[in-house]
Amino acid sequence: MAEDIKFGRRAFLGSAAMGAAGLGAAPALASAETGYSYEVQRSDAEWRAMLTDEEYGILREGQTEQPRTSLYWADNPDGTYHCKGCDLHVYSSEWKVVWKSKGWVFFRHSEGNATMTAIDRVIPPAYGGNGMANPNAQRALIETHCRRCGSHLGHTLMINLMVIHCINGKALNFRPVEA
Repeated sequence: MAEDIKFGRRAFLGSAAMGAAGLGAAPALASAETGYSYEVQRSDAEWRAMLTDEEYGILREGQTEQPRTSLYWADNPDGTYHCKGCDLHVYSSEWKVVWKSKGWVFFRHSEGNATMTAIDRVIPPAYGGNGMANPNAQRALIETHCRRCGSHLGHTLMINLMVIHCINGKALNFRPVEA
């Protein structure tokens, strides 16, 4: 069951930098430089054909949706959340945390072997940045990606001594538990 946890704006914005520093160095995103190959690969044209412009910006360009704009931020029906890019089951409602004052989808954990992380030096305005690359490692975020297709899902933060996945709801598809 999701819980509605309250925390202040300062704690939320400050958590972005603390999350990166508090968790140590995150593994670099697997890429062509590392020789990693995602199971699901599509051309840019294929991605654009299957996603809206906003979804493409989030999943393929690492953008952040505006708060309270996805369908999933404020409630928690029983079910599973799947990557919009490849349909991999990445999160479950049992790990969801509802922070109605923030407007994004939060989870305590992802499913096993479902996500990867990367260092994100571009701090979105939603997290107190200016949207430009920042060379300061202390301000870097931990970016969360789908393990199967590499799509950007959101960020992993440290908030109130909890590791929390702050996820773009528009990067997910929800499947309710069948009765």
